[in-house]
Amino acid sequence: MYETSAGRVRGRAPVDGVVAVLGIPYAQPPFGANRFRAPRPRTPWSGVRECTEFGPIPPQSAELPGAPSWSPGDEDVLTLNVWAPIDGNGPLPVLVWIHGGAYTFGSSAQPDFDGTALARTGLVVVTLNYRLGFEGFGHVPADACPPNRGLLDQIAALEWVRDNIAAFGGVPDNVTLAGQSAGATSAVCLMAMDGARGLFRRVIAHSAVGPVFAPVLAEQVTTRVAAAGTPVAREALAGVPPQALVRASDAVVAEYRKDPGSGQLHWDPVIYGPVADGHLLRDDPLHLIAAGAARDVDLLVCHTTEEYWLMDAVGSTCEVPTDERLHRFAADFGLPAPLVDGYRALMPGASPYDLHLAVYGDLMFGEYSSRLAEAHTAAGGRAFLSRFDRRSGGVRAWHCADVPFAFGNVDHESVRFLIGGAAPTAGDRALADRMTAAWAGFAATGDPGWAPGGGEVRVWGTPDRAAASGHWRDGAAVRALWDSYTYRPARS
Repeated sequence: MYETSAGRVRGRAPVDGVVAVLGIPYAQPPFGANRFRAPRPRTPWSGVRECTEFGPIPPQSAELPGAPSWSPGDEDVLTLNVWAPIDGNGPLPVLVWIHGGAYTFGSSAQPDFDGTALARTGLVVVTLNYRLGFEGFGHVPADACPPNRGLLDQIAALEWVRDNIAAFGGVPDNVTLAGQSAGATSAVCLMAMDGARGLFRRVIAHSAVGPVFAPVLAEQVTTRVAAAGTPVAREALAGVPPQALVRASDAVVAEYRKDPGSGQLHWDPVIYGPVADGHLLRDDPLHLIAAGAARDVDLLVCHTTEEYWLMDAVGSTCEVPTDERLHRFAADFGLPAPLVDGYRALMPGASPYDLHLAVYGDLMFGEYSSRLAEAHTAAGGRAFLSRFDRRSGGVRAWHCADVPFAFGNVDHESVRFLIGGAAPTAGDRALADRMTAAWAGFAATGDPGWAPGGGEVRVWGTPDRAAASGHWRDGAAVRALWDSYTYRPARS
């Protein structure tokens, strides 16, 4: 049993020397009078709260393998989970995980985020839910409804960790914030936000995706959502049931996908995300980090070498059968004229579609991640860069494939698709051990096992290798193609 600021909690019976305490509320339910507001402190409860099951997940339409689905009426969605060794020697470093999912789907209850294996390395592991979609990131035209509510939820969870994690054997001033995809960019945003200052010492960002939204895009999306199946004036959105906003959001995504004239959102209609509002988040975090906003926070960056092939595998990409479509894609994103031809030279015989997947994956994840590490180093911070390139036996090193390895959960049936469809090999399990050890070392001391700066890049694989061992992505050629490209907050 554990004492928290809101009351006592009791978790599951220990497994492999680790206790899991699940579904602990860290803020009031964000509905009713609290809807679209900043998170509010949790009202204390009496007695002992049984925390043996994950809490309800935030409103969304996704149904993910092995994870619970959202049910309309579930409101107590701002919860977190703690995995703690029962025989830890002394206070332990803490790792806090923010899940990805395009700021629209996912939860802390996904099996690949089980913290047991990481906790066995000597960490206290925390995973959390936060508001997604319109609830967390939609523009609400009211003074009392701040932007970036999902980020504010994450800050509230970190404040809970600061105030309560010692009861679980964790060190409140040795916290590492980690995330993947939208969760990685959330963590990087928090690095650069004044409101999160002092709540963590280090950040792990796997496949950070950029850039964030400009306010004009957030307002544009809200106008379309308010008109799509709701329909109401934007000022009346607080009275619309969450399930109606989820349906309207899905309808807007479908509209963008069908409209080739809709610019960047036609190609991958992620319609919600952090907004560079000039106050809570002053600019894209890449620019803020380059200006030294977080030079006192250590940063560990990783991206996969074939990020966008996952989107092809799950059927969420656009058709790009011709060079004409490929160049239309490049024009919509303002890519440098020689860039596509440069990829073609590096990928002889590749189809326009495969070129599109390679360029889009690097645009959204690979190049953005690399620039984060470089900008942080140039600003005086410590940054470690790595890539995930497990591609043996025809398996692709695509988006999300690295997460089960870093968590040490490659044997879980629900992650089989992410890691290539076959049962993990002994080499895969050894890779998972190396990646969990790197996370544990970084969280404990700031040392993942290789040198900071651009001099050494760890390439995770079976086996690991040096970054200059011959793969076309390892050299400077790909990076040079992006030299003249500038990331700016997205406007369309």
